[in-house]
Amino acid sequence: MRHSEAVRSPEQSRSGVTSSSDLLAKRAREMVRFMYTRVVSTAVSLGVGLSLGLLGPIFGKFDNPVFVAAGIVLSSGWPWACYAFLVGYFTRSKIESVLLASFGLAVGVVAYYLFKELYPTIPAGMEYATSIPEGMESGASAEGSILLWGAAAFVFGAPVGLIGNVARTPGVGGLLFRLLVPLIAFFEATRRLSVEADSQGAVFVATWNITRVAACIVAVVLMGRTVWSWRVRRTQADGQPDPAAPAQHL
Repeated sequence: MRHSEAVRSPEQSRSGVTSSSDLLAKRAREMVRFMYTRVVSTAVSLGVGLSLGLLGPIFGKFDNPVFVAAGIVLSSGWPWACYAFLVGYFTRSKIESVLLASFGLAVGVVAYYLFKELYPTIPAGMEYATSIPEGMESGASAEGSILLWGAAAFVFGAPVGLIGNVARTPGVGGLLFRLLVPLIAFFEATRRLSVEADSQGAVFVATWNITRVAACIVAVVLMGRTVWSWRVRRTQADGQPDPAAPAQHL
């Protein structure tokens, strides 16, 4: 073997070192990007859960009908289910969707009851009591509510987050999962109207009627979009032009 073939030239050695350093730099950038994505998704999920827990009681402090309606909605059950569902839907990993949905709901529950504990809403015509009877302290009630609903956040948040992740499945396969939140909103609105409408005001009734109509509209839109997507895929599979595409003329 010739000496020139046995020994690598300086140019070849430098190119090998450069390629190795480029590979390491690429892997480092990918790792940083991965960690950044995870940190941002976690921060956003927990931040939205915190906002969900605070906005309901905050809006309940105002007498404006719009804020009252917003407080009624955000203090009900279906927005919390919608939050867990959307966390799972916008998360690629099933494990991450389960964890973020559960912890986000737990953060919202703690924020909700702590705010109500620190800033209680006093009904019109009543004042703060100078003394509280023994056993009726609000702190104990808030602590029990946090424990109860915090546990419920993990019990129900995990499956709803997983359902949201599975709902990413295109077509009819994911349609039933995508209809979960509209169905929850519709049945909760129907239940609230049948049980509480007579004892509540006009804003309460209007809010839940609008919620029920909106749930029906969203369900119809989701079903229509699924049917249209299925039709487009079928025509493309048959070799026919897309019905939504404009006609091409010579």
